Amino acid sequence: MVHSIVIGAGMVGLATAWHLQERGVEVTVLDRTGVAAGSSWGNAGWLTPGKAIPLADPSLWTYGPKALIDPDAALHVPFRVDATLWTFLAQFAAHGTHRAWDRTMAALTPIDKIALACFDELTDGGVDSWTREGPFVIGFPEEAHAKGFLREIAGVERHGQSVPLERLENPQELAPQLSPAVKAAYRLDGQRFLEPWPFMKALGEAVVVRGATLRTGADVIDVTGGAEPSVTLSSGERIAADSVVIATGAWMPKLARRFGVRTRVQAGRGYSFTVETTDPAEHPVYLPAQRIACTPYEGRFRIAGTMEFRGPDEVLQPRRIQAIINQSRTLLQGVDLDNRQDEWVGSRPVTPDGLPLVGATRADGVYVAGGHGMWGIVLGPATGKLLAEQIVTGRTDPAIAPFNPLR
Repeated sequence: MVHSIVIGAGMVGLATAWHLQERGVEVTVLDRTGVAAGSSWGNAGWLTPGKAIPLADPSLWTYGPKALIDPDAALHVPFRVDATLWTFLAQFAAHGTHRAWDRTMAALTPIDKIALACFDELTDGGVDSWTREGPFVIGFPEEAHAKGFLREIAGVERHGQSVPLERLENPQELAPQLSPAVKAAYRLDGQRFLEPWPFMKALGEAVVVRGATLRTGADVIDVTGGAEPSVTLSSGERIAADSVVIATGAWMPKLARRFGVRTRVQAGRGYSFTVETTDPAEHPVYLPAQRIACTPYEGRFRIAGTMEFRGPDEVLQPRRIQAIINQSRTLLQGVDLDNRQDEWVGSRPVTPDGLPLVGATRADGVYVAGGHGMWGIVLGPATGKLLAEQIVTGRTDPAIAPFNPLR
């Protein structure tokens, strides 16, 4: 293996490039926009393997119908005639059972367990950025609202992870941004966070310093496998290599479907913005009942939320930003929600069964890496490491075996 092309400069693509370099492979990274241009830029930056869990669970059957008629709900599906979208939603809902949750959680647990160590490998290996321990402060308007969250944590621990959690009597000591309307709170440890753009910028720079060619504005319109894998750009240019990795997130089906990757990938769009706070924000805050995640970010407070099922290239919907504001206003204090910066929408690649798509396709020399849903940041470095091993050695690590893209 001499030369590999990686399509996509998000966390998964750049981590794959970095680990291919670790194995002596020359790498070219192509992206139609730039580093972290998709869902890697404006996310909450949570490195929480203890929360990298199946998106569909039995609560979907009660929460989903209510969300469809609540304009402020975190889950949003536009009312439109779209057979592809509604087919995906039917498949997604079918996995909202206890049995499916356990099956998916069992498949995610091995990669969850190595996720944080893989970040250390990057930063120890020259990526000039940081990851930071929590604690994470989890808040609820009522004690009864905590039942679902506690049940999820118990399920994660049942599958073999350690997720330290303890009740907080005075959560404002750690997170003064929580208002008195928060009646129950917990401290979650053993997890980390980062600032997404600074980390991604540093990762991209490290890949280039190590010898990679990183081309932005490179729109790949076709991929060819076989004896001489190659890509074709919209300009007509063709680039050949020994292998090609498609790591294009929610856009993966455009290039990968004809290689046997039939699992649907739907854009589950998340929104975020940053605000000033009266007191410095030092720790991440999570409001599970509202599905809102908050993180210290470059001296401000990033507030993120929403799972909006739309096309990946559709424009930002201001009403989704307003929904996050409406849901969080009474639960936060000392937070200037009316003076927002960095309003953003990003398309997370969601699969119906909650499992990523990582590995070889039907075409020799063509691989895919994506479909992580909300967990592309935390699982990206581990994915890149294990996929690079498969590309170079032919060995499939058991941790990614359940993610077979031909399933």
